[in-house]
Amino acid sequence: MNIKGFGGVFWRTKKLESLKKWYSDVLKIELEDWNGTVLIPQPGNETVFSFFSESDTYFPEEQQVMLNFQVENIDESIKHLQQIGITLVMEKTVNQYGKFIWIEDPEGRRIELWEK
Repeated sequence: MNIKGFGGVFWRTKKLESLKKWYSDVLKIELEDWNGTVLIPQPGNETVFSFFSESDTYFPEEQQVMLNFQVENIDESIKHLQQIGITLVMEKTVNQYGKFIWIEDPEGRRIELWEK
């Protein structure tokens, strides 16, 4: 077997329409009538699959999964988020893996934005 990449990320929500609007407004992910979209990887994009121990504090312990979206330009992303009033949960952090910021969706899920 050869894994080619992720086929999707799926989760339940109690506030479907408001969450769809938030992801559209904030992350510019346009969701279709079937409540999803297809994100087509751009050249240089990569997907990381990683486990964290139950006690790891990288993201909230009560959150089982954290989404990470790779962005072209973290500084432009920050400007966009500031313009629409989205608070950064973590200011820009730079390390050997790239540049990172965190935000939360309306249901409190931590989301990481990453510039490689």
